[in-house]
Amino acid sequence: MKFGLDRLLSEPALSAPLKGRRVALLAHPASVTAELTHAVDALAAHPDMTLTAAFGPQHGMKGDLQDNMMESPDYRDPVHGFPVFSLYGEVRRPKDEWMATFDVLLVDLQDLGCRIYTYVTTLLYVLEAAAQHGKTVWVLDRPNPAGRPVEGTLLRAGWESFVGAGPMPMRHGLTMGELGLWFIDHFKLDVDYRVIEMQGWKPEEAPGYGWPLGQRSWVNPSPNAPNLSMARAYAGTVMLEGATLSEGRGTTRPLELFGAPDIDAKAVISEMQSFGPEWLGGCVLRDMWFEPTFHKHVGKLCSGVQIHVDDPMYDHHAFRPWRVQALGFKAIRRLYPDYDLWRDFPYEYAFGKLPIDVINGGPDLREWVDDPNATTADLDRIAEADEQAWLTTREPFLIYR
Repeated sequence: MKFGLDRLLSEPALSAPLKGRRVALLAHPASVTAELTHAVDALAAHPDMTLTAAFGPQHGMKGDLQDNMMESPDYRDPVHGFPVFSLYGEVRRPKDEWMATFDVLLVDLQDLGCRIYTYVTTLLYVLEAAAQHGKTVWVLDRPNPAGRPVEGTLLRAGWESFVGAGPMPMRHGLTMGELGLWFIDHFKLDVDYRVIEMQGWKPEEAPGYGWPLGQRSWVNPSPNAPNLSMARAYAGTVMLEGATLSEGRGTTRPLELFGAPDIDAKAVISEMQSFGPEWLGGCVLRDMWFEPTFHKHVGKLCSGVQIHVDDPMYDHHAFRPWRVQALGFKAIRRLYPDYDLWRDFPYEYAFGKLPIDVINGGPDLREWVDDPNATTADLDRIAEADEQAWLTTREPFLIYR
């Protein structure tokens, strides 16, 4: 198969409209060709391209900053000399003077298929800026490694943030190119937009179900996105960023596990299996131990649960990571009713709201976890209606069928 970047570089009919126009690139470390050449260098070497600027999202163009809310500076590309503007530094939206440096913006960002992954919101912000300034945006499309399944409640009105660009569920099942089409329609943007489509993407095909296993190398799109297992689990494990439990940052398996020094992982798994066995399909839970070298519970031995989605037990359509992690929270609340589970700090600059609510785009999940009388059917009742609504909403914007 071919990603959008590779098609643009190899098909003259696609690149010809860029001749004589000033081109900017929004990219990160995973913006590479099939031969692992970074998009900046590959595009700069192309005869049809005149690169005049670049933009880096959260974690920076270089992907060097580990945690959230660590800001990247602007700088000049040391090889090509053009400015590289940070969209996760002094600002989140491009400045007016930055928009004057180009005619066409190429967006080449590897997403994880999750609403909270901030590259989704950055795409919306550059589309809005392009509409305001009369610029053209092309998305060089890449796979959604989590595939087509949809899961989670829709973001509620008034809960928009940098990790919640609009009323979509946690696991949206779209590519970045398709998301751009939905953004333009939903927010009524008047922008010159084009998707350079992939060729041969088959999100329903085993074993990758979204990621072309054996065909393309995995390059971390952010420092704690090291593999396909993380991408599959992320729509659930990302909620741990709003909890006092460790999500495995500071270990070699971030966002595939959860734990803390003061829980019993065996008991947690047993309670999960007892309370909501219908939510545990498609994966295997294993109790384990870990000691984070940085971040939450640094230097402390933690009892943990690892979510395995890379063995013959994996069932792509049965695995529901948002519900698995919700069940993990519920089990801990049932075992330890007074456990200090929810963090309280300005998550992604959203002040005055609990991070778990910002992450979920509303309080529904937290309230369900904290309600001692709530059952799995109660959360299903809310989520399933939202999931069905999103399946209908997204249908007109699917490129790959």
